[in-house]
Amino acid sequence: MTDFNEGAVGGYKEIDFAVSGADVYGTLKYESGVHRVQRVPVTESNGRMQTSAATVAVLPEADKFEVHINEGEIKWDTFRSSGAGGQNVNKVESGVRLRYMWKNPNTGESEEILIECTETRDQPKNKERALSRLYTFIYDKEHQKYVDDIASRRKSLVSTGDRSAKIRTYNFPQGRVTDHRIGFTTHDLQGFLGGDIQPMIDALTVAENAERMKETEL
Repeated sequence: MTDFNEGAVGGYKEIDFAVSGADVYGTLKYESGVHRVQRVPVTESNGRMQTSAATVAVLPEADKFEVHINEGEIKWDTFRSSGAGGQNVNKVESGVRLRYMWKNPNTGESEEILIECTETRDQPKNKERALSRLYTFIYDKEHQKYVDDIASRRKSLVSTGDRSAKIRTYNFPQGRVTDHRIGFTTHDLQGFLGGDIQPMIDALTVAENAERMKETEL
């Protein structure tokens, strides 16, 4: 679990969690959508069934990628760094400054990145640290697009969570779960809630593959 917000009257308003494993997104992607629950609350004295809904957004984690920098295009300058007292202060050019023209792959725009490092009195070490900061800076810039894309998709999924867009209904009085996309129904509600969802996943996978085959033939 990565984050959660408790509801004002119990339960949870929102829960975020990460799942890892082989083909985990390919398995759980079918859970994205509105899940409708029909049940008789324990506080309902007349036995009337009430309906509530929860929106589920399943999103893949951004793929890891490497930052590619042409180190031959980096322009280096050295300068005398100031700092604590000592005979080497302002006499040895241990400070380093790098300039690198970076083209943003997300926007196509170029910008000059300027990084200075004066942390040590050892120039090679300062160059190493400055280069490391350059890689980190560019990684963060390029990775932000992936982060923004995921946030946008999540917002889109949650904002369209109206009940008319329901993908599945959990009917407690009848003990059944129905997926409305393929008309699949199981009458083992408790088992399904306990994690026995593979038959549903298999049916959804078969339906998706059949739809792809149909589109290919067309």
